[in-house]
Amino acid sequence: MDTTFKHKSINAVLACVLVSFLHKICFADKICTVLSDPVIIKENNTADTVLVRINTTAKDVTLNITENPGNVFYLKGFDLMVKKGLDFETLLGPEELTVQVRCNKTGFRSTTLTMLVRVENINDNPPTFDKSEYTLNVNELTPVNSSIGTIEATDEDSEVLYYTMEQTMSRNFRLESIYTPKILVNKVLDYDVVQQVKLILYVQDTPPPGHPGESSFTASATIIINVKDIDNRPPWFQPCTRVPLGNAKLCLSLGYKGRVNLTEKQDGALQLQPGPVYARDGDKSRNEEISYKIVKGNEDNMFQIDENSGNITMLKPADVAGPISLLVLASQVSNRDQFATTTVTVDVKKKSRNPPRFEKERYEAYVYSNSGPENMVLRDRTSNRPFRIRARDEDFAGGINPDVRYEVQYSSYVNITTDGFLLLKKAVRTDSFALQLRAVDVSTGESGTSTLSVVVLPTAGVQTTEETYRAGDMALLGFVMAALLVLCLIVIGYLISRVKKGNPDAFKLSEVSIFSSKLRDTGRSRSRRAELRDRRPDPAQAGSVRAIPRERQRHCSSCGVQVHGNHKHHSSPAVQSRARQSKNKVTSILAKERRRDDRQKTVWFKESEDSSDIEVEIIPDNIGLKSEEDWEKAERDVASPPSGGGEMELGEITTSNTQDLSSSERAISDSRDGLNTEKQDQ
Repeated sequence: MDTTFKHKSINAVLACVLVSFLHKICFADKICTVLSDPVIIKENNTADTVLVRINTTAKDVTLNITENPGNVFYLKGFDLMVKKGLDFETLLGPEELTVQVRCNKTGFRSTTLTMLVRVENINDNPPTFDKSEYTLNVNELTPVNSSIGTIEATDEDSEVLYYTMEQTMSRNFRLESIYTPKILVNKVLDYDVVQQVKLILYVQDTPPPGHPGESSFTASATIIINVKDIDNRPPWFQPCTRVPLGNAKLCLSLGYKGRVNLTEKQDGALQLQPGPVYARDGDKSRNEEISYKIVKGNEDNMFQIDENSGNITMLKPADVAGPISLLVLASQVSNRDQFATTTVTVDVKKKSRNPPRFEKERYEAYVYSNSGPENMVLRDRTSNRPFRIRARDEDFAGGINPDVRYEVQYSSYVNITTDGFLLLKKAVRTDSFALQLRAVDVSTGESGTSTLSVVVLPTAGVQTTEETYRAGDMALLGFVMAALLVLCLIVIGYLISRVKKGNPDAFKLSEVSIFSSKLRDTGRSRSRRAELRDRRPDPAQAGSVRAIPRERQRHCSSCGVQVHGNHKHHSSPAVQSRARQSKNKVTSILAKERRRDDRQKTVWFKESEDSSDIEVEIIPDNIGLKSEEDWEKAERDVASPPSGGGEMELGEITTSNTQDLSSSERAISDSRDGLNTEKQDQ
């Protein structure tokens, strides 16, 4: 019983001791407390910044820092402080720093407080490249989208970087993405087009475009890309014409031509056109060594080619006229797979014995001062015939060599056509110029020369300074012309007064002549004919009028007047009296001679006061006509009176003609007898 009681007492004591100890421990833990959440502070903070405050529930509590990373923390009373600004990039530990503080009190067990300090990183460092300039090499014809290199930048803030490339300089290249600075080929490169490309690569630590007020840093680097020429083209014979074929380029040669004489072996290398056989590497910068070989057309071993130079020489003369075609191969010495071929045509001809020769050693031609481009040089001053030169070659039967070509030397004014005509290239500003003409036989190379002097003429229809007249000369000329006009008027007035005084009836004859000339006018002949038809008398009352041909007048000894060949003299006084009366009754005489250019009839008639005396008879055109020589002779006789008759005044001539017409009145009635008389006179 006692034993049981003792055990119970011991257990109770131990329980009380344990409870007392636990109470002290729990109380000690409550003496110092701190927030369990991490303490956040941004880097680059200011010094002596309060991080956290330690709470205590008792007095006489002492605090000590037992763990201080970087020795940057300290206690100020119950506050945990920062000695200096923190730099996230220089911290050795992780993003969270652990700080431990021991809390002590007499009679109590000490406790340790653990605080987490998290340093927040901010963008305070720019990105950087390792170098300011990079050099990359890339072969031409590198496939598209192939990578040629990666240029990366670094940032101490360990943030994501964004890359861009200057667009104006990156047509041949591009970046893989904005986050990856891998440079890719954008299109096929050609060394002949571009040998070097310069790019500028930019990096930024914030997404472009940046936001206002956001801290952002950038950096750049220069990238030089050298394009390397690769051996991708065969040899090209020169000269040649480049032809693009997709991404590739070809250079086509038209071949070479030469000439040799029949049965003659030419010494040295053949003279070829457009030049000697020559090929160069199609890759511009490589300049591989080229070798030559004749692969076809030299079956007779007439020619040989130098393997290094490409010069072709003759081993023996040609015995057959005509062209010989050789196929020449050019290949790279280091790579025989790179080769090209061309043709060499050698024309075998008979030897030329005469070079081309101009027809003259010196020519002279002309142009007008207002002539412009494409105007032809003229042959002479007086016509517009073009100037043309000819060169003869006596080796040809007709002297015309079809292989002759003309050239102009020492002049920039003219061009010459293949036919030998000269055309101006521009306006001529000089009085004359000289040039040399050259005729070349393109098949033999022989040539002949001549000189040409071109004289510049003043513009046609425009007076030169020497041809102009002065104002004084023109005034003198006008005065002389006025004086001559006045003198002519005086003479005409004098003649009119003489005629008027001599015989007033002469004006009647002049009126008849004026009236006849008006009838000869083509424009008024039809209206006058219609008027005469209206005035024609009735056939029952009117007598017949005979057409009297104009013949040479002769002098009648009985009448004393000039008469025609069919004149019959009437010696009866009654007849003469009647004739004189008829003369006074005549009002007008109309005479119209036959028109030789048509088939009209010829009618002669006269009018008197008594219309019953008019007789009209139409005679065919072929009766009583004389030849042109007789008419001209008759007109000369009328113009100049016969020497035997002496000189007659104008009034006397008028009177005699009037008397003649009057005395012929009776003869008109007998037309048949008059016609027979005319035939006998002729």
